[in-house]
Amino acid sequence: MKMPLRERLRRWMAGRYSTIDALYRFLSTAAMVLILLALVLRLPLLDWLALALLIYAWYRLLSRDIARRAAENAAFVRWQQQILGAVRQRRVRWAQRRLYLYCRCPACRQQVRVPRGHGRVAITCPKCHTEFVKKS
Repeated sequence: MKMPLRERLRRWMAGRYSTIDALYRFLSTAAMVLILLALVLRLPLLDWLALALLIYAWYRLLSRDIARRAAENAAFVRWQQQILGAVRQRRVRWAQRRLYLYCRCPACRQQVRVPRGHGRVAITCPKCHTEFVKKS
């Protein structure tokens, strides 16, 4: 008796990673952006790069090494959070630029926020307790 296509596909995918995770979404989106850029700029190299990204995304999707694919995704998410955290920090600093002065401790390089408009102030680093003077 012949098995239905859906059942054969389900059995073939059993034990595979087949998870649409953050890295898969990033690779697919980057490939689509590269394809659009290749259409606009008429650069065939971008097509090949997009194809390579899509092949890698599908390789990850069909892989049976679930632990390694999950570790790749976790590393990507950590990297993404570092980048997004730095962007968020820049936005906050930009929004608070008139209220606070950001300076670094000369001893440990810890970033310290000081209110503006108080003249010369003695700042104590919260990390190493070094005291230094800055104009706010």
